[in-house]
Amino acid sequence: MSRSSIKSVFSAVCLVVAASLAHAQSVKIAYVNSDKVMRDALPNQAGWVKLEADFNRREKELTELNSKLKAAATKLDRESVTLPDAERERRQRELIDQDRELQRKQRTYREDLAQRRNDEMIALRERVLAVIRQIAEKENYDLVVQEAFHASPRIDITDSVIKKLNEPAGK
Repeated sequence: MSRSSIKSVFSAVCLVVAASLAHAQSVKIAYVNSDKVMRDALPNQAGWVKLEADFNRREKELTELNSKLKAAATKLDRESVTLPDAERERRQRELIDQDRELQRKQRTYREDLAQRRNDEMIALRERVLAVIRQIAEKENYDLVVQEAFHASPRIDITDSVIKKLNEPAGK
């Protein structure tokens, strides 16, 4: 390849790079820190408080049932030497049945809690995405990235998203 050919190729590459940079400068990009939004948005915090309140009562009931079952088992252990065989067996069967029922209720509680947490997360994510979309359209962003290895604070719109989420529903 001749020297003039190399210069021509180099010039062409430089033009392509310059054109790409000029075009890239017209692209408006934003970044959103999803973890911060999920942690700091008031609707998210309110959702978790409501979820806790809804499930605290059930958790207390399960704790009480567990305590009663343990107390009954301890009492049976103490009294088993003096009880007739038929009575001891009857009470043991009752304890086994109560333990099964407690385990069933605990399993149902965990499943219900997991489902509600999942529902809360889905609802909040949908709201977050809707707010990001609104901001992107209003501010004419060409690209909004939620996860990045590094993002300049200049393009970070996380606080705007949180502010919009925290606004009363009527706005």
